[in-house]
Amino acid sequence: MKVNIYYGGRGLLEDPTLYVIGKMQQVLTELQVEVNLYKIFEQKNAISMLPQTLKDADGIILATTVEWLGIGGYMNQFLDACWLYADKTALASTYMQPVVMSTTYGEREAMVTLENAWEILGGLPCSGFCGYVEDVKEFRENADYAHIIEKKVETLYRTISQHTKGLPTSNQAVTRSILRTQQLDLSPQETEQLSKFVSDEEYVQTQKADIADLTSLFKDMLGKNKEDSGGEYIKDFKENFKGNSEFSAKYLFMIEGKEKPLFLGITGNEMDCHYGKEENIDVYMKLSSSIMDNIVAGRETFQRAFSVGDMTAKGNFRTLRMLDELLTFSA
Repeated sequence: MKVNIYYGGRGLLEDPTLYVIGKMQQVLTELQVEVNLYKIFEQKNAISMLPQTLKDADGIILATTVEWLGIGGYMNQFLDACWLYADKTALASTYMQPVVMSTTYGEREAMVTLENAWEILGGLPCSGFCGYVEDVKEFRENADYAHIIEKKVETLYRTISQHTKGLPTSNQAVTRSILRTQQLDLSPQETEQLSKFVSDEEYVQTQKADIADLTSLFKDMLGKNKEDSGGEYIKDFKENFKGNSEFSAKYLFMIEGKEKPLFLGITGNEMDCHYGKEENIDVYMKLSSSIMDNIVAGRETFQRAFSVGDMTAKGNFRTLRMLDELLTFSA
């Protein structure tokens, strides 16, 4: 029989969970069980690789400490890695005993969290235990507490050796019917290889650099495409412009799909039209490219588009009405 212990605490000397798992190791060794202890904090740069150690285990112990809230970051990361990279077929026959010691409130909730997580992963739950420790020295010297720990370890041993079955749970039903994440269709061997890549910091940084280069390349390509179409509508405005020597105004069109707004500045019989931001605008307008297409094609007017809600505007509305007099598009 082989049992793995995964410790999710920070490794502090006064951590009561370290005493508990030490006692559990001792009992399991006496029962001639092969025991492997994995301190997650010592392998924090390779947590994605830890799920591969589950494959040959008959049972595992998830041991952690509640220091202020919940099961702690290291254990969370390990369980996330199990969801992403563990062989779910192997987990289906692996028993798990949760062990939670607390120096504050919340040990029962943390134990339930571990039980729920393992059931959702598809594993087999085993009766665990939890406790609140106010004085670590007193806890270690208490013979009754040591006896309780020994009995709990014996329960794990019997559960594994007898292949004890349990009743179905709602967590298992939810996993089958609802919790279906978008996962890659990979074999266990490919998943293991992927977890190795993820834990290789140099490989990850290389991939990030490659992605950044590709992103920059595509942005440049898109920028060129937008630049090529940057003169759209300007020619239509110039060809259909009819000035008014007594009128001047500045318009800004926010056209959906365009990177920059279209500026129209009118001073008497002169017109300035270009893409880009300007200051002291009299009327701001927002519309889709399809509505603008209809306007320059003479099928629509600015005033009608504003009246029916196809275009929104902010500013001087008398100045807005002048647009249809200054730009006379015809079908």
